[in-house]
Amino acid sequence: MRKVLILFILSFFVLVSEAQNFTRPGEWKKYRKEVFISIGTSNFLGDLGGRDQIGKDYSPVDLELSQTRTAFGLGYRYKIDKWINVVGKFNYLIVKGDDALTQEIYRNNRNLNFKSNIFELAGRVEIGYTSSKTGNRYGIKRTLSRRHKANNHSFYVFAGVGGFYYNPKGRDASGNYIKLRPLHTEGQGLAGGPKQYSNYSVCIPLGAYYKMTINKQWSVGLEFAWRKTFTDYIDDVGTTYYDNGFLKAAYGPVSAAMADPNKGNIYGQTLPNADGTGGQRGDLQKDSYISLEVTVGYIFKQKRKRARLRSKF
Repeated sequence: MRKVLILFILSFFVLVSEAQNFTRPGEWKKYRKEVFISIGTSNFLGDLGGRDQIGKDYSPVDLELSQTRTAFGLGYRYKIDKWINVVGKFNYLIVKGDDALTQEIYRNNRNLNFKSNIFELAGRVEIGYTSSKTGNRYGIKRTLSRRHKANNHSFYVFAGVGGFYYNPKGRDASGNYIKLRPLHTEGQGLAGGPKQYSNYSVCIPLGAYYKMTINKQWSVGLEFAWRKTFTDYIDDVGTTYYDNGFLKAAYGPVSAAMADPNKGNIYGQTLPNADGTGGQRGDLQKDSYISLEVTVGYIFKQKRKRARLRSKF
């Protein structure tokens, strides 16, 4: 009899615990909408700066951590199914790069630098998993299962498309930052030079995030995103040098100085090649940038619709 009583008591607490972890089918539909803010760090993967080695395209190994800067975000999330969301998000990020920080001899001698503010607006689709755990659904108070709070855990991956504005600036010999695009540093607009690049481009954000939802109302999380872009000029560096004399004649001495501030440690690095083409200034890969942000969100609960009383007459 004692064993039966013990078994009954244990079974009771298991059932209570399961009842608290049970979620009604479609319960998630009450919590479709969420607004969130994010704050964290951003960094750049492109032609300038990098570690003390030859650059590796799109590799985190080439990140210069001392150039990590600030990122802010504001977003809206809508759950279209239990495991899929759509999100619209605005981000403000700062990115920087500086050849003086690397000991790789060719990039250090090139001696270029930049910084840019990025204003990004993107939409994305998120696919993942959310645990289902609720507390005291049946109103059973002050039990051992009281410690099971209504905290859900989510992990999602995402992909999307967006647009962004950027405007690279470079630091001159006096330490002042100058807008680089108007200087046509690679001969934009001159014979044999590339066409002028735009301040606007398209990006494809890819990433993942984890978040914990507290009492179905508030969420805190961590989000990582990498953006593939379709421009090579976030840092104002594309492919080859243009004749510095022609730049000076067409756009002035500031253009020539910002186009080629090399240290002179490697003779001929910035001069034209034997076939007359310009020396290498950057590579052919497009630029990219990343962010790591902490998020805080507020989830709106859908209000119940009031039942309407229909008259029989």
